[in-house]
Amino acid sequence: MTDSARNSNAISSEPLWVPSQKQKESALLFDFMGKISKKTGRKFDNYADLWRWSVDFSEAFWDFLWDYCDVQGEKGGRVLDSNGGQMLGARFFPEGQINFAENNLRQRDKQTAIIFRNETGQERSLSYADLYEQVSLWQQAFIREGVREGDRVAAYMPNTPETIIAFLAAASLGAIWSSASPDFGVQGVIDRFGQIEPKILITADGYHYNGKVIDCLPKVKDVQPALKGLKKTVVIPFAGSSLKPEALPDAVGMADFTAGLKPKEVEFKRVDFNHPLFILFSSGTTGVPKCIVHGHGGTLLQHLKEHRLQTNIKPGDKVFYFTTCGWMMWNWLVTGLASGATLLLYDGSPFFSEGRVLWDFTSAHGCTLFGTSAKYIDALKSAGMNPGKTHDLSALRTVTSTGSPLVHESFDYIYKAIKPDVHLASISGGTDIVSCFMLGNPLSPVWRGEIQGPGLGMAVDVFDEEGQPATISAGELVCTKPFPSMPVSFWNDPERVKYKAAYFERFENIWVHGDWVEKTPHGGFIIHGRSDATLNPGGVRIGTAEIYRQVEQIEGVQESIAVGQDWEGDVRVILFVVLKKGWELDENLTKEIKTKIRNGASPRHVPAKIIAVSDIPRTKSGKITELAVRDVIHGRKIKNVEALANPDSLQLYKNLQELQG
Repeated sequence: MTDSARNSNAISSEPLWVPSQKQKESALLFDFMGKISKKTGRKFDNYADLWRWSVDFSEAFWDFLWDYCDVQGEKGGRVLDSNGGQMLGARFFPEGQINFAENNLRQRDKQTAIIFRNETGQERSLSYADLYEQVSLWQQAFIREGVREGDRVAAYMPNTPETIIAFLAAASLGAIWSSASPDFGVQGVIDRFGQIEPKILITADGYHYNGKVIDCLPKVKDVQPALKGLKKTVVIPFAGSSLKPEALPDAVGMADFTAGLKPKEVEFKRVDFNHPLFILFSSGTTGVPKCIVHGHGGTLLQHLKEHRLQTNIKPGDKVFYFTTCGWMMWNWLVTGLASGATLLLYDGSPFFSEGRVLWDFTSAHGCTLFGTSAKYIDALKSAGMNPGKTHDLSALRTVTSTGSPLVHESFDYIYKAIKPDVHLASISGGTDIVSCFMLGNPLSPVWRGEIQGPGLGMAVDVFDEEGQPATISAGELVCTKPFPSMPVSFWNDPERVKYKAAYFERFENIWVHGDWVEKTPHGGFIIHGRSDATLNPGGVRIGTAEIYRQVEQIEGVQESIAVGQDWEGDVRVILFVVLKKGWELDENLTKEIKTKIRNGASPRHVPAKIIAVSDIPRTKSGKITELAVRDVIHGRKIKNVEALANPDSLQLYKNLQELQG
């Protein structure tokens, strides 16, 4: 165990939140546990007992989950084709037939399915009946354009109801969906969609962000020629553009795309359980993004488990996640329809209207699950926001955070400034599995700074350098058994060379996820950063999150990024800090930073150099990119700057005199 972790656990002598007996008994997970106990005759004293059973008897768990969630489709006779005991190539429900859209559109009544709000406060909503009818129109329009099973449909779209409608229509036919947010540049879109050759491209004419209207169609015009096989571009009227759809080759407005069609029964094409549903993309900061293919059944089953059991989403709940269509949390959010929830969609800056916009939205509609990023929580804390006092959050039961490690102080902030009686679930997984390895559950206590535990059915462990369980120190996050939401494949990787290299080269037949993680005495986890970005001064591995947690408690520091610089046969820690307005990195502040790191983490964590910068490079989903900064300071070329939201910031790290001595 690292020094900082010892310190953290010593502080956390009492949990921040313990569910009441009433809260436990009202949770779907409690009901699920009781039914499993009755079926198997086993007694489960707590979540850890249930998790252990779900891993030891994995096939029985996933089989029972299918029935418990009343999945629409045919299971077939086998739960798992284990591929001779090899994780790579293992397939769940190999004889199963299913359609993701069918399971999300089983409800067709007047209950609200989607409520959408933009930055200006304009709202519109769709009932489940409305949603079904709109999907019917789009399905017919796709058929009219010749879209068939296996064709790709790509969206360059904001987070709007039309994006979900088009996706479900494509999925209903067995077509493969892929999306990117409209803030991606031309090359970023080409790097992604150019690999998968979509037949249909869907785009908004523009979008709102931070009070501005950004025109999309000039970029689309530059993208189109690079998309081999593109037949039609559908333009959604959203924020306005300097161009009209007819100015683009083979483009049509949304109204014309569905013209002459009337709603009718949607024909759901049931496909193989592992038939491709989504193509998601790796961040691409070290090269052209990898195209990660996820299947209908694995995505659905994993999301149903995480929604109903791990985060207690029930019919009629109001579920919000701040996300763009270029982040896997959008895919995760959409599946909330399969649990009968109402999805709250927002598109725009989360800090519009003096930072109140998200809380105005969730308060107005009685949000029950508020999902966001750790960075957003940190920004709220830094701004002194107090949503629990300024807004009615009486309906809020769950707060989830992901994207980067949620530091201990952010746990404190949520329980102090948002709501004292709320289930805070720090969750961690990724694009690779379109879901989570580790997340919360409504039956267990929440401990300061910790993810509550592994997900049901996920054989999660932490391995040391030798590939053995790491019992007293941090190590590599691994998964030792197959699970349904493993990628079906990587696109254009028929021999699975890229797939194997991504997860299975480090340890034989073990999924290595790339996170540097530590187990806690409470059965939870603390993530210390990406393992490929860990620092290694003097041969001792250090997680960057351990440094950030200390530095960003300092009054004058807004945020920071730490990387390792090769120096005199070793690695030295370099810390870059963005300072708050009115502060400068003088001798006193430098000393304060080093002292805070030394006392709060360990002497090994103290950086050799601290340098002030005005910006930190980050991906489109808001994650800071240590690897890009590390490459820049070593003079290495960044292979895909289009993956970054602010690529110009890399110039701040080039040829720094401070790093020459």
